[in-house]
Amino acid sequence: MRQDVHFVTLSTPDLDAARGFYVDGLQWTPLIDVPDEILFFQIAPGLVLGLFDAAKFAEDTGADVPVPASGVTLAHNVGSADEVTEMADRAITAGGSIVVPPEPGAFGGIFHAIVRDPNGVLWEIAHNPGWHVTDEGTVSFD
Repeated sequence: MRQDVHFVTLSTPDLDAARGFYVDGLQWTPLIDVPDEILFFQIAPGLVLGLFDAAKFAEDTGADVPVPASGVTLAHNVGSADEVTEMADRAITAGGSIVVPPEPGAFGGIFHAIVRDPNGVLWEIAHNPGWHVTDEGTVSFD
């Protein structure tokens, strides 16, 4: 099996709150928006983030209605510490809540903040000067 991930799909207890946060607040453009079911966002070449209504997610997977994702963070890397603060402020204005305010990270020489979206999804917003993406899309760490 190839080492690829094409979809990250999260069970979302309140799809309208997610829409308000990502579309209205952060100004993300949905790839597909099916009311009362799922929101898809193209987040990288060949990679889609899905926010799936929790009851529909349970129906699709045959599992009990799952709780919001835990033990997981999604990360957004930016070009400077100032951008970390700006993005964290924007996420708060969009309806998110701060978990870790913008500060130097304990690991890897980064500056970061952690924000929770309205459904409990944790986002790390980070400036990591040692993180690079080549023109071909390969990630490297210095």
